[in-house]
Amino acid sequence: MARRTSRSTAAAAKAESGDAHLPSRDDILRFISENPDRSGKREIAKAFGIKGGDRVWLKDKLRELQDEGLVKTRRKKNLRPGTLPRVVVLDIFSRDAEGGLIARPAEQDEEDDGPVPLVTIRAQKGARTTAAGVGDRVLARVSPTEEETGPAYTGRVMKVFEKRRRAVLGVFRELDDGSLRIEPVERRQPELIVDAEARNAAKHGDLVEALPISQGRYGLPKAKVIEVVGSITTEKAVSLIAIHAHEIPHIFPDAALEEAAAAKPATLKGREDWRKLPLITIDPPDAKDHDDAVYAEPDDDEKNRGGVIVTVAIADVAQYVRAGSSLDREALRRGNSVYFPDRVVPMLPERISNDLCSLREGEARPALAVRMRFSSDGRKIGHSFHRVMMRSAGSLSYDQAQAAIDGKPDDKSGPLLDTVLRPLWDAYGVLKRGRNAREPLELDLPERKILLKPDGTVDRVIVPPRLDAHKLIEEFMIQANVAAAETLETARQPLVYRVHDEPSLAKQESLREFLASIGMSLARGPALRPAQFNNILARVDGSDQEQLVNEVVLRSQSQAIYSTENIGHFGLNLRRYAHFTSPIRRYADLIVHRALIAARNLGGDGLSAEEEARLEEVSALISATERRAMAAERDTVDRLVAEHLASRTGEEFSARISGITKAGIFVLLPEYGADGFIPVSTLGNDYYIYDEPRHALIGQRSGKGFQLGDGVDVRLVEVAPLAGAMRFEMMSDPVHPSGSSKSLHKTKRDKARRQRSGKDRRK
Repeated sequence: MARRTSRSTAAAAKAESGDAHLPSRDDILRFISENPDRSGKREIAKAFGIKGGDRVWLKDKLRELQDEGLVKTRRKKNLRPGTLPRVVVLDIFSRDAEGGLIARPAEQDEEDDGPVPLVTIRAQKGARTTAAGVGDRVLARVSPTEEETGPAYTGRVMKVFEKRRRAVLGVFRELDDGSLRIEPVERRQPELIVDAEARNAAKHGDLVEALPISQGRYGLPKAKVIEVVGSITTEKAVSLIAIHAHEIPHIFPDAALEEAAAAKPATLKGREDWRKLPLITIDPPDAKDHDDAVYAEPDDDEKNRGGVIVTVAIADVAQYVRAGSSLDREALRRGNSVYFPDRVVPMLPERISNDLCSLREGEARPALAVRMRFSSDGRKIGHSFHRVMMRSAGSLSYDQAQAAIDGKPDDKSGPLLDTVLRPLWDAYGVLKRGRNAREPLELDLPERKILLKPDGTVDRVIVPPRLDAHKLIEEFMIQANVAAAETLETARQPLVYRVHDEPSLAKQESLREFLASIGMSLARGPALRPAQFNNILARVDGSDQEQLVNEVVLRSQSQAIYSTENIGHFGLNLRRYAHFTSPIRRYADLIVHRALIAARNLGGDGLSAEEEARLEEVSALISATERRAMAAERDTVDRLVAEHLASRTGEEFSARISGITKAGIFVLLPEYGADGFIPVSTLGNDYYIYDEPRHALIGQRSGKGFQLGDGVDVRLVEVAPLAGAMRFEMMSDPVHPSGSSKSLHKTKRDKARRQRSGKDRRK
């Protein structure tokens, strides 16, 4: 360590004296700005001829720039804050003085990525105008602009998503005085007036799309109904709101349905016959499609004593969904299936997802399978891919499989217990050793499930038990995904990875400050591993701070995305990872299937050169559709619970603080799994200050307040069911939060430092 430090110091001295050809800070920053696609540490060192011990100096210099907020690290690249990837999804929101289109990134975390840059949209070469307009969402290839003023980037449109109508989604109301109104579902949208001739046959209680047509100086704006979506009184009205609000495609084009109807069952031609292998499916009890089956057995190779062979077979969707077909185009447009409490919006028509591709019990089905060998310590020591015809020997629920292992088999699981289930659990015991050695991130955040009544309203919210059966299938699927990525890398076959970046330096520092405030520490350095987070979580296990620390660690993590560039999966602690196991519901998996077919010469329907050229575009598209689905699912839960509690204003509930901002407190009702808000102005007579490191609001006079993770009692004050919004009043008294009061002053000091260092950032 002393030798490394002395080398770094010597290099710094040479840089300052000008005796060495080492770059200055400005040289490094300029290179990073001009070369965002080759700005890794090795590439910077190569560009400036930095060798030997001087590389330690470069590492320290980059860390200094990161600490000052002048550089961020993403996917092992050093980038200036506010930079964009080469291909990005944009929302066009305005025009400049010359009529040019101005856009912003559709999905970017300003806290994680710095100030959100703007993009000027240019027409393609030879075209007078672009095909896009204000209000459109587009996929664009962007590059830094050379102009000194205006947006930092220039973009050229690669693809225009469906045109966005500037319509308002709301519920049509006919008031007692005969006047007509539209109550918008968005919280910030004002109520709209509708003239009788503009109602378009809408009836009271209909969910409608309306186009604002005028706004006078006084009174409410007017609108005309352009489409009646359905009745708000139907069972599935709440998810229908989310579908339309987030523009999720939910009606299949006739051409796609015709292709699905015309599809013929696969034959044995070009496939291995695995129909006698007793693969089984283990799924939720209400699953309609079964896309993965598993089997395990001891390895009889004397060189691998105690080892096991695990087989995972996945529905062969590529057999039926061919590149460029109507089915394929619609699947890419959807990107993934979307799951609501009351319905599923599938990626593929039922003829494909629930019939031809579903691994039904006792029926022959085509599959793409991987056979994996593991040593006794859980290390994968080999694998092979096969295109097969299989027949499921049984279709069990998680509860059924677990009950059989626990000594309570039923008529269906009993015959499979000794021959199939016990070997599966034995193999899982082996794979667990490898998982434990790998040490993936182990957050303890229970998932809630909403159960509905027959009329579509909330019955109750439950936390399903986390069984070994769930963990078994999860670990088998993870290993199959790893095998897919390894095979494609070895074959030098382009693919779409599932990547999860390590926490950004800004989030690391925020987490470090929080942990310091409760007497815990997190080591510095860019090479954080999941094991360090697990150590923190283990130290608070069973304590009053367990929920709080789990929440804060979760918030420090980056979001997983799809990418053609492999940076590994931080949360799973894997160097390479690709989604392979759910092609019925994720387009990313279908791409990986086609890539495997091409790489292993398993048929003529593999990934084509044209598809390979579009993988970067596809990665951006499906990452965006995944975020869209998550937002729609979350909004639906909020609306369902708000509707369920609309008649209970004035009642008190037990809650947990799930978020703290300057504006107030978000509280989660554990019984229902939905959030509400408490404005800071209603907290009491004290003046509350936001303490960012401790995730708390602290009273200036009393020093008492409220902190993330606290259990509190709240009173429901107001409910807006259509918007999924609930406002509460705090009933619990403030308390002294965890940590030292010094952190509040440190927050102000650090914020001022960050603002000073960020003055030179381009907006």
